[in-house]
Amino acid sequence: MPIVEWAHMKAQEVQALAAENTVVILPVASIEQHGPHLPVMTDTRLGHEVAIRAANKAWSQRKTLVAPVIWSGLSEHHMAYGGTLTISHATFRALLTDLIQAITRHGFRDILISNSHGGNDIALKSLLDELAPTLDATLVATTYVMEAGDRYHGIMEDQKSIMHAGEGETSMMMVCEPGLVDTSDLAALNVPSTGGPAFLGAGRASYRWRPLPHVTPNGVIGAPEKANVEKGEKLLDIGAQSLAELIIDPATWAAPQDLRNPQNNEDAT
Repeated sequence: MPIVEWAHMKAQEVQALAAENTVVILPVASIEQHGPHLPVMTDTRLGHEVAIRAANKAWSQRKTLVAPVIWSGLSEHHMAYGGTLTISHATFRALLTDLIQAITRHGFRDILISNSHGGNDIALKSLLDELAPTLDATLVATTYVMEAGDRYHGIMEDQKSIMHAGEGETSMMMVCEPGLVDTSDLAALNVPSTGGPAFLGAGRASYRWRPLPHVTPNGVIGAPEKANVEKGEKLLDIGAQSLAELIIDPATWAAPQDLRNPQNNEDAT
């Protein structure tokens, strides 16, 4: 199995991969409360795991390197529970901008920002809108849960997709860090998942900020009691496969068309 972690390689090995048109995954996550049963590193640990698995799956068709996880995310809505470390939007933007620019300075031209914390989504889209036009590189931002989409359906009993500290994340952490999952009384932690991400909505399609205690007393959304290792392996594999397919698809990295001049499009091909 190839070495796919940037931090595990020698400098010259990283540079050699840049010359081979390698994709770089830059994982973005958070350190935040995940209920009474999961460690605050949950998003960071799962984001790293999915990225590593995705890089290994993609490698034979498109070499892929995984940068260290950016653990500092936008988690203000979790602060009330304790244990959470959050940063400002300005710091988040500046940190990612500097790291992306550093990656491109080494010659990498295809960068996948792989997010594992929903609170980062809006800021990542805004950042790409601002930064992408200034770089000689293709930037793609994804959240593995959203990229996998309905592939998760039928695996979990309590919810169709993965929600905060519920069945899905608990199952995956049972695979990745079983010693850090408190399984002593998971049934007592269940919170109906009817709120979900919709707690940030208003009207038919409007956004309204709310802290997480608006929908859960203990920081959990869903039924962690339904978690198990078998589900966790399936969920991790689906997330990794979804990212791998995104990476190896040439359309993901295709240059933008300019329909004003057909000759430009012929040159791009």
